[in-house]
Amino acid sequence: MPQRRRPKRGSRAYGPRKRAARQTPRLDSWPDISGAPKIQGFAGYKAGMTHAFIVDNREKSTTSGQEVQVPVTVLEVPPMKVAAVRFYETSEYGLKTLGEVWANDLDPLLSRRLSVPKNHNESSFSKYEGADIEDVRVLAYTQPKLVKGIPKKVPDLMELRIGGGSIDERIEFAKGVLGNEVGISDFAAEGSLVDVSAVTKGKGFQGAVKRFGVKLLSHKNSKHRRMIGNLGPKRPGYVRPTVPMAGQLGYHQRTEFNKQIIKIGAEGVEISPKGGFLQYGMVSNPYVLVHGSVPGPAKRLVRFRDPVRESKKSAEPVSITYVSTESKQGA
Repeated sequence: MPQRRRPKRGSRAYGPRKRAARQTPRLDSWPDISGAPKIQGFAGYKAGMTHAFIVDNREKSTTSGQEVQVPVTVLEVPPMKVAAVRFYETSEYGLKTLGEVWANDLDPLLSRRLSVPKNHNESSFSKYEGADIEDVRVLAYTQPKLVKGIPKKVPDLMELRIGGGSIDERIEFAKGVLGNEVGISDFAAEGSLVDVSAVTKGKGFQGAVKRFGVKLLSHKNSKHRRMIGNLGPKRPGYVRPTVPMAGQLGYHQRTEFNKQIIKIGAEGVEISPKGGFLQYGMVSNPYVLVHGSVPGPAKRLVRFRDPVRESKKSAEPVSITYVSTESKQGA
C-alpha cells in the first residue's frame, strides 16, 4: 500500500509559542519614505467591529464599481503626546543611541511607566549640532485617561520613527512636535495602507487538539482521546519541535500587513452603536475604521506603522455609502 501522508499540524512560522513579554507591541523595522517629514507610527485602542457598504474600487474585481459590504474594525485614536526626541548614530553593530532631548511638560502619570530624567532641558538640541546623526525618532505616549472604555490611567510609551526629508528637516520637525500633541491625521490619511500590530486574545494553556487541530484518538484508546499518539521516532533521542503538544495558546504579538484605513472620524459618537460596543462602551474620541479584522480583544492597545511590504492594493480613498451603528447588545 502507498504510504499515507498528511500535512503538518500548525504553522511553523511562529516560535516559541509563549505569552508576549509586554502588551505594547514592539516594532523592529521602519520603512524609508519620501516627501515631507512625518511620524511613521501611531497607536489606538480596539473598540469592536461592525460592517460598512463601500464602492468597490478594484479594477479587476467582478464587483468593480458596485456597492459591496465589508467588515471593519473600529479603533479609538485619541491624540498622543511627544515626550522626547531620540537621536541614533551608526556603529559597527548597527544603530546606536546618541542621545535624547526630553520635554519639560510631561504627564505626571508617565513617571509610573519609567523613571523620567530629572535634569533635562527642552532646548538642548544644540548639543547634537554637527553630530553624525543617522536616524531621528520620538518617544510618544498615549493618553488613556481621555478614553472612557479603557480602565487605566498610566500611559503606554513607544518609539516612533520620523521619516521623509533630510536629517536636518527631521530634526526641525522633531523640535516642533516635542512636548505637543500629535493626531492620527499627522500619521495617515483616509485610504492609506498601514501595518497593524497587537497582542492577540489570550486563551491560556490548551491541549494539542485545540492548539494544533490534531484528530481525536479512537474510542478504543486507553484512558485518553485528546492526547497525541506518540512523541515521535526512537531516534533522535529527543522530542522534535514539530510534534504538536499542549501549551500556551494566544496572547502572542502578531502583525497584519497592508490594512487599509477606510475612514478617519473626529467624533466617536457618530460611530458608537446604541448601548456602546460590547466589552468597551462608547467611543468619545477620534476614531479610524480599518478594513477587516485586527488582532486582540476589545480595549487592547493597537499600534500602526507605515507599510514595510509593497502591495498592489489601491491607496486611494474609499467611497463609503453606509456604516452600521446597530446595537451589538443582542448579538
